[in-house]
Amino acid sequence: MKRVIRFSKFFVPAVLISSAIIIFGLIGYFARGFNLGVDFQAGINQTIQLAYPAADVSYSGKGNAELTVGSTQIILVFSGAEVEKRTVAVDYKTYQTLADVKAALEKEPGISVTLADGSSAVASTVLVPTFQGNTLLNSSPIKLYRAPMNDSERFASIEVIREALKPLGDIAVQTINPSSSQRYLVRVSDDGKDPLFQTKMPQTIRQLIESKVGADRVVVVKTDYVGPRFSQALGKQSVWLIIMTLALILLYSMIRFRIDYAIGAVLSIVHDALIMVAFIVWTRMEFNTTTIAAILTILGYSINDTIVQFDRVREERKLHPADRFVDVVDLALTLTLGRTLITTLTTLLAVLALFFFTSGSIKDFALALLIGMTSGVYSTIYIAGAFIVFWDNMREKRAHKQPKEVKSPVPGKSPKGV
Repeated sequence: MKRVIRFSKFFVPAVLISSAIIIFGLIGYFARGFNLGVDFQAGINQTIQLAYPAADVSYSGKGNAELTVGSTQIILVFSGAEVEKRTVAVDYKTYQTLADVKAALEKEPGISVTLADGSSAVASTVLVPTFQGNTLLNSSPIKLYRAPMNDSERFASIEVIREALKPLGDIAVQTINPSSSQRYLVRVSDDGKDPLFQTKMPQTIRQLIESKVGADRVVVVKTDYVGPRFSQALGKQSVWLIIMTLALILLYSMIRFRIDYAIGAVLSIVHDALIMVAFIVWTRMEFNTTTIAAILTILGYSINDTIVQFDRVREERKLHPADRFVDVVDLALTLTLGRTLITTLTTLLAVLALFFFTSGSIKDFALALLIGMTSGVYSTIYIAGAFIVFWDNMREKRAHKQPKEVKSPVPGKSPKGV
């Protein structure tokens, strides 16, 4: 017979360790709160990049001309009733300097390019891609920007941005890696008092930063706005979503198992959710809708593992009715350990691929899954398993304390044996 692993010997230490982590996480939550993402934080979230003006581009021909700067090429699209619709691509591999790009663009009728001083020999690959704003060319030139080519050309830091935005009061500034890109995320809270906040604040942010770093050196990468009502509603809906998920899992577990199994299953996934809270709080991972999706994914993964374990416990209980319940639980957990490890490790391979080969919110999603799946395997054994053993011990103690019923003798008959 396979050697039985005595998981039960570590039940009490595991509960104490989990309790300490959860308490530590709750303290962090009440002391620091979540690093709320744009979905839950009312206000402006603006990503900016500090760069040098590289060129002015204008168009004086017929129809429309739209210019888009990409990471590997510039796309120029001509359209309109008076011209033939066509697309021109200026590839950086072929046109390696801004002087080459200028020459290529000016081959097109009506296009005029004026390079900034000293930009002729600059590599075309350092052009800042078009993020937002008007890309339609006309007689009024639009400006192209370039990133710093080396450390000596970097002219700002996060401290400079914070100093520039001090007049706005409650702000948060974060560096977006790599720091050499001079890209920053600026968050300004909206208290709902100014009805023109959404319109005025992006312009104010840009003007304040330009007053420190110089005119025409700020590129707006992205601007997101979330109103106070929307952020509050989304926060409440997220809480109710998790509560309803727990309630439905409890109901399903009660139908499939006994009440003690159902409570144990819910306790294990509540444990996983609180472990995730502790991790998110202390690592300052951004809390957004992607994080909510990760938590719900973890709860589903964890309850699936718990139900498989409990099914095996129930089967082994029927096969070994005379054994102590704690021994039955140890045996069931041992028999399903291989299946649990293989399933988890196989899933982790896909999650690790997401973590190492993606970035942004997908990378955070994968990291949350890594922590949650590890916690899920642990909680199935040491939280759910510990609870059903604890419940069985309490039931036996109550049964031993109840006095045994003594039958009264039938009138007219002597007690047996007398």
